[in-house]
Amino acid sequence: MSDNQGATPMSAMDDDEISLLDLLQVVAENLRLLILGPLLVGLTALGVSFTIPPTFTANTSFLPPQQQNSAAASMLSSLGALGGLAGAAAGIKNPADQYVAFMKSNQLLDALIDEFDLMSRYEVAYRSSVRAALMGSSRIASGKDGIITVEVDDTDPQLAADMANAYVTQLEALMSRLAVTEAQQRRQFFELQLETAKKKLIQAEIALSQTGVSSDVLKSAPATAIAGVAALQAEVTAQEVRLVSMRGYLTETAPEFKQAVTALASLRAQLAKQSEGARSSTTRADGSSGGARDDYITRYREFKYQETLFELFARQFEMAKLDESREGATIQVIDTATAPELKSKPKKALIAVLATLATGFLLLLWVFVRQALKNAAQDTESAQKLASIRVAFRRAFGLS
Repeated sequence: MSDNQGATPMSAMDDDEISLLDLLQVVAENLRLLILGPLLVGLTALGVSFTIPPTFTANTSFLPPQQQNSAAASMLSSLGALGGLAGAAAGIKNPADQYVAFMKSNQLLDALIDEFDLMSRYEVAYRSSVRAALMGSSRIASGKDGIITVEVDDTDPQLAADMANAYVTQLEALMSRLAVTEAQQRRQFFELQLETAKKKLIQAEIALSQTGVSSDVLKSAPATAIAGVAALQAEVTAQEVRLVSMRGYLTETAPEFKQAVTALASLRAQLAKQSEGARSSTTRADGSSGGARDDYITRYREFKYQETLFELFARQFEMAKLDESREGATIQVIDTATAPELKSKPKKALIAVLATLATGFLLLLWVFVRQALKNAAQDTESAQKLASIRVAFRRAFGLS
């Protein structure tokens, strides 16, 4: 019993040695094919590579607009609720990726297609196909250092350089129509708010002048109290607008959002308290109130409210314009694309090597499979299985 157990491992090792020797024998018998075949294919691939038109790659790199701490940022905290409006209007988290997306937009690609007449050059009938071809020959990427690189392939070296530079030119044209940087966004936002506040201020001023009541009626109601209520009401409005804008990028459970809600509630409480005090101070001593005087006070308070909003928006609009002018050049080109002197593709040596290696692997696999089929044909059981497989394939393809 022990002799049989001892003989089993030796038998297995003999089988392994025989299998390895069989493999080496197969390789030796087909050595000429395994050497000459890949060499022939590699030489053929090398010859074919000479017929492929050379491709040239032009590249340019530039630094996109940098987000900088604006002079207005230091004033946001002093403006309370209105300061949040600027924060909601701005906030580009990853400018480089955003500019890469701009350069891959259909609007910019269509501008390049029209500028270089690529539909005729690529000989395609659909603009979508030209866009795909243009993106296939272009590579746009942003590095960790914030620099964006553009590479364009073409058989014409000068055209490749012109197209790479045109990417930057078209990006500048696109950015001129968009508010991209923080200062541009704040300037555009407060410009709209300022225009609206200006119209409402004019309307309030006209309504105040139409009351026909002189300021003498306000001797019993100090104007400072009314102006204070109007200013506080303006802050409440600004805080409400801030909450509406914050809902677009924050959840109601966010600490910043909860803090803004608490601030709004506090401002509303102060407004209610001051409004009550203002009403009591404008009431006549006998407990009645004058209709003309009350109408004047109401319109005066509306006027001061619109005036306060206008002043706040005007201040932020001027700061945004100052920050926008400080940003200087929108795009700073580091390397301008020039016509490349050397081709980038095809790489003939690499093509020949890859073709040789791929052919050698496929031939080696084919040699082993062919030998395995020969060995199987010599065994009765394996031969029957092969015959069954052949019959099944013929039936599947309708050959029998």
